[in-house]
Amino acid sequence: MRIRHLFPHSVLPVLLVVMALSAQASTDTERTYDAVEPTSDQSRANILIARQLQFGHFKDQDIDDELASNTLDAYLDQLDSQRLYFTRQDIEEFNEYRDSLKRSLTSGRLEPAFKIYNRYQKRTIERLEHALSLIENGIDKLDFDGDDEYRIDRGEADWAKDKAALDQIWRNRIRNAVLSMRLDGQPDEAIKETLTQRYESQLDRTYKPRSEDAFQYWMNAFTSLWDPHTQYLSPRNSENFDINMSLSLEGIGAVLQSEDGYTKVSRIVPGGPASDEGSLGAADRIVGVGQEDERITNVIGWRLDEVVDLIRGPKGSTVRLEIIPAGTANDMNTDTISIVRDEVKLEEQSAQSDMLEMKRDEQPWDVGVIDIPTFYADLKAAREGKKNYKSTTRDVRELIEGLKKDGMDGLVIDLRDNGGGALTEANQLVGLFVESGPTVQVRGPDGSVQVFEDEENGVAWDGPIIVLVNNLSASASEIFAGAMQDYDRALIMGSQTFGKGTVQAVRPLNHGHLKITQSKFYRISGASTQNRGVVPDLEIADRIHRDRVAESALDGALEWDEIDPVDHMTYFNFDSVLQKLSDTHTERFNAVKEYQLQKKEMALLEERRDRTHVSLNADKRQKNLEQFRNKQLALVNERRELQDKETFDSWQAYQKDAESRAAKGRRSDLAEDGPDFVVRESGQVLADLLNLNAAFASIYHDGAESETVAGEWDK
Repeated sequence: MRIRHLFPHSVLPVLLVVMALSAQASTDTERTYDAVEPTSDQSRANILIARQLQFGHFKDQDIDDELASNTLDAYLDQLDSQRLYFTRQDIEEFNEYRDSLKRSLTSGRLEPAFKIYNRYQKRTIERLEHALSLIENGIDKLDFDGDDEYRIDRGEADWAKDKAALDQIWRNRIRNAVLSMRLDGQPDEAIKETLTQRYESQLDRTYKPRSEDAFQYWMNAFTSLWDPHTQYLSPRNSENFDINMSLSLEGIGAVLQSEDGYTKVSRIVPGGPASDEGSLGAADRIVGVGQEDERITNVIGWRLDEVVDLIRGPKGSTVRLEIIPAGTANDMNTDTISIVRDEVKLEEQSAQSDMLEMKRDEQPWDVGVIDIPTFYADLKAAREGKKNYKSTTRDVRELIEGLKKDGMDGLVIDLRDNGGGALTEANQLVGLFVESGPTVQVRGPDGSVQVFEDEENGVAWDGPIIVLVNNLSASASEIFAGAMQDYDRALIMGSQTFGKGTVQAVRPLNHGHLKITQSKFYRISGASTQNRGVVPDLEIADRIHRDRVAESALDGALEWDEIDPVDHMTYFNFDSVLQKLSDTHTERFNAVKEYQLQKKEMALLEERRDRTHVSLNADKRQKNLEQFRNKQLALVNERRELQDKETFDSWQAYQKDAESRAAKGRRSDLAEDGPDFVVRESGQVLADLLNLNAAFASIYHDGAESETVAGEWDK
């Protein structure tokens, strides 16, 4: 369930399937900060991490003075990414450590990192106390006229000259928060209570430093210089990682990470409670957690493992999450959603099928659609020798047989939002559509290449196929799509995929674990899927721009490269008709009203996200907000007209309706009956393809490498 109201913003990366205990912030009248110090275990772990990075990582890189200096920059960016706490004088002091950091990183000398961390904590306390004093003095004393502007993202800003400069930055920060909440109709008393609770909660956390936090920040700044997927996992986060990998605890089914002081949803696990409930989405930020009907606890600035502890809990219990929805126009607006904790059910991750009927010149074509949300396999059942254990390949084979009995002429495989899963399943799934042959190559740090093959003769389906992908199709999805494209076995349709083409291993340390990138995927054509992903044959713009979510958007992502291809046959001569298919698709799809609306929605969202500053003048801000709401309301009404629903005559009416729909989840108003317009268009393209059957080759061929034999698909 979702309820609209107000709240705030201000993190570290780890994966886990979430679920909860409870925590309560305490406030002391007089508190002192107790500096943290490194332990001998942490020093030893530092040495082991440095050795493993040098000799076990896919990227061959020495620990030299430049890398050590870059580690300091990455550390400062992790601690103070928005330039809100350190002054230029602080940075000048820290720069004195640069010349000795190479030795510190290889010898386990952690004192410089801990001195910087303790300074950061003290500066944070100063800033939060300053913010609280501004609020206590009265938000009615803040001015909202003139031409002042608030800089939304300070990631590229210069460090503040001195304390006075920071005071002004924070004054503007408070002014922006107050103005945003006033424009949303909140009374000053409620605004004061909300902001006070926010900053007091953060202050309470800051007065409780942990040595492990300083060490983890420092080590992850170090590992990030190799690639973004290589990470140090503290003993506690190692435990959470194990929970995630085994799916052994009940929860809500979401993958979380820490970012800029927020707990951010990385992705929703198919078949989990959050997926079923529908209100929580990727890129949403969790700012509060509550149990059942208890008061929600502000978790901005909390450690990720502490937030996870709050979210975890027994099966059947309810957790309430206060979130800032992804892409929201106002970061001060939040929703509250309720999710009943449960197991992530394998059967709800299963592939599903449907049938579409398309017509060309009065000729009906039956197009089967198989949606694969993840590449899954019940490995426990397989190890126990159970014959009918669940897996992606087994389920898809069964679905294909059912669709064939119903007269399927062509097949759409939908991998949109499929973040990957079991590599073995991607390998075996290719085998349902090609004769035996290679599917993917894996290259290790020593340059050795292992080729994975489908060794089973015969296919489950020998007709035409379209594979749907998008920006969030990753890892195993990219292996499957890439192989189908290299074999010329299917047309790939959608948007360029995520580009996750690396393999990680988790190695134990004396203190925690190291997740390290040790190998890289390559297609049978020799091209890597890393960074570039799979480029579709027929393009459809995604709802989310790739430069915001893909591998290439991550700092330090490994580059694309290629190795020698492996011999493989090809099946269909798509090149001969691809241009005709593309022209027909583009003309038809550009006339699809849902697609035109989606492009308008994306443009409005990007316009909002691309802002660098917002006015602190109340009149200007009110005018800008009204303009945005009018544009958004027009798009909402346009979508409702497409769905034959009554339109709203005002923003207030829309908001009231949104609250009444809270029980159905935030995205309920966007739901369509039947397949979405992208699936429908893929069916249209398959119908075009079937009508051009004489240009294509049969799945059966003479076995010659890279040759195609002519044939037909007939109704």
